[in-house]
Amino acid sequence: MIKAIIIDDEAHCLDTLCLQLEEFCPEVNVLERCRSAKAGLAAIEKNKPDLVFLDIEMPAMNGFEMLEQFSEISFAVIFTTSYDQYAIKAIRFSALDYLLKPVDPAELIIAVKKVQEQRHLPMAEQFQLLLKQVHGKSTHFNKIAVPTSDGFELIPADQVIYCEASDNYTFLFLKNKSKSIACRTLKEMEEQLQDFPFFVRVHHSYLVNLNEVTKYVRGEGGYLVMSDGSSVNVSRSRKESLMKWF
Repeated sequence: MIKAIIIDDEAHCLDTLCLQLEEFCPEVNVLERCRSAKAGLAAIEKNKPDLVFLDIEMPAMNGFEMLEQFSEISFAVIFTTSYDQYAIKAIRFSALDYLLKPVDPAELIIAVKKVQEQRHLPMAEQFQLLLKQVHGKSTHFNKIAVPTSDGFELIPADQVIYCEASDNYTFLFLKNKSKSIACRTLKEMEEQLQDFPFFVRVHHSYLVNLNEVTKYVRGEGGYLVMSDGSSVNVSRSRKESLMKWF
């Protein structure tokens, strides 16, 4: 069982998430539901949870400020938030997980499964990166944090030639001829890279850096030749939107 605590100042959000966990994620045991960050701090100290569902927008002390109270974070965190572009950008950058309200059950199941499968807790550096972004200490998102089986890598976005889907993982092919394996789906990588407009989804299995395309070969969908000599298929449904970029 995963010992969990939910922290959210809105009672209906607490109730809804608790019910969803009971129905869709029975492996999660909710120990306490807290209406404030202060109550959440006490609950974490008391229960030593494996997982905390943490609302970002709360009065008095928000979710990010609450995390700053810990000298060491010994639990997994899944943020819950209404759409906040800047906060979500910071969370993606640090390779942490979040759920948008209202929480979709399918997304909840995926997020909990990641917690179950991860070999290590989030690293301290991930939370440091997150808080630096939140406080505006780093305004240039020229690197992405890529979660791996043993932690995460910081990779300059412009060094990625293309990304290839592999079930719940994504292969990142880099200019230095190395390959990184991200513990994220291609859809999640696409979301993380959306602030870099030179990345375009050209196929259900491929996301490419347009700056690294050297040739387009016609066909039903056709294919792209990348700077490393590899070929990337273009789906027929995405061909038209790709041509607009060119």
